[in-house]
Amino acid sequence: MNLEMILATKSSTPIIGQLATVMGWIMDGIYRLLNIFGIQNIGLCIIIFSILIYALMTPLQIKQQKFSKLSAIMQPELQKIQKKYKGKNNDTAAMQKMQEETQAVYQKYGVSPTGSCVQLAIQFPILMALYQVIYKIPAYVGSVRDILASAVTSITGVNGYTDILQQFITDNKMTRVQLIMDGSNATSNSVTDFLYALSPSQWKTLAETSQFAGFTDTLNSTAKEISHVQNFFGLNIADQPLTYIKAAFVGGSVLLAIVAILIPILAWATQTLSIKLMPQAAQQSGDSQQDAMMNSKTMNMVMPLMSAVFCFTFPVGLGIYWVASAAVRSVQQVVINKKMDKIQIEDLISENMKKMEKKREKAGLPPQKITNQAHQSAKNINKIEKGSSNTNVETRAKKVEEAYKDAANAKPGSITAKANLVKAFDERNKKK
Repeated sequence: MNLEMILATKSSTPIIGQLATVMGWIMDGIYRLLNIFGIQNIGLCIIIFSILIYALMTPLQIKQQKFSKLSAIMQPELQKIQKKYKGKNNDTAAMQKMQEETQAVYQKYGVSPTGSCVQLAIQFPILMALYQVIYKIPAYVGSVRDILASAVTSITGVNGYTDILQQFITDNKMTRVQLIMDGSNATSNSVTDFLYALSPSQWKTLAETSQFAGFTDTLNSTAKEISHVQNFFGLNIADQPLTYIKAAFVGGSVLLAIVAILIPILAWATQTLSIKLMPQAAQQSGDSQQDAMMNSKTMNMVMPLMSAVFCFTFPVGLGIYWVASAAVRSVQQVVINKKMDKIQIEDLISENMKKMEKKREKAGLPPQKITNQAHQSAKNINKIEKGSSNTNVETRAKKVEEAYKDAANAKPGSITAKANLVKAFDERNKKK
């Protein structure tokens, strides 16, 4: 099915479909609230809706970036473990030790290895549902669907309406619309999609169709109301910016063409700004890490450009959403960055440890059990292996304990200072 089609039929994808329905109620609520003040504008609803949804997602963004901040500190330790066991993929015992030591690092910092994945897993269906609502306005926003209802009823009451509409779509080159069939007739939902995608001039042409002469007044009144609702700075949000640009070359409004061009430009600019405000991963040594960073930089440049290109041929309403959402994310990121700058790593680790302790308590396990295990594993990770591999465990443990004592005055924020924090936490638990 063509990506550019507009379908009034709601998404049937599990979770995403249900979330989209709830978001549709929110969007419809925004429309009805604005209507109380005499404002009927879907473009404005999209902007307010984007602000509201992304504001509600702020806690998830903060959690994800807390994990990213700790992850940057953890990476040298994790890479050291990977280097230690490099080439031992076929050694089951070595791989088990590698997993244990890796897990110990995560425990030392009080985070879960799946922490980032969980945050993304929560955000992904929300964003997909948000896109569904914006792309399929008539399906989820009942107030908009109601505007078109009388025209849909009149059209579907005409014999052979499917062929009439299909010919109209072909004649007007409406590539974004496809009639969905139920037997030999188009569904009422697809007729709703068809009407929502019409430009003001196409509404006029439709009303002049001889087969629809019996309800011309209905079509004209519907056209007037829906065009008013879809108007955004002179643009119809169901139209494509490219349509206005082409029209300017054959005598159309140059001002509208300029406004239309601003949609892709703003989509590129706001998304570029949003990406630049995102915290960047610290540079790591090694060819693979450098290649990953180069790929990331390339994607950060390409994605905004692709959005700009898509905006020329996608409905103006979708472009408004991309601009609004990227602008909201930029403001959101500025606020989050300021918050994250004030958070000390030591405080973040302490906070995570407390959360982990509560989870252990709920599970009926003593809180010191997990910290002791993490501490012992951390010793194995941070040990300095000198001399022969037969150095006994007691000697290695003694060296580590001496290192902890020597590092009592370690610089705040250093790896050694974090190790001291974990040791102090363990000792407090042992006294309980």
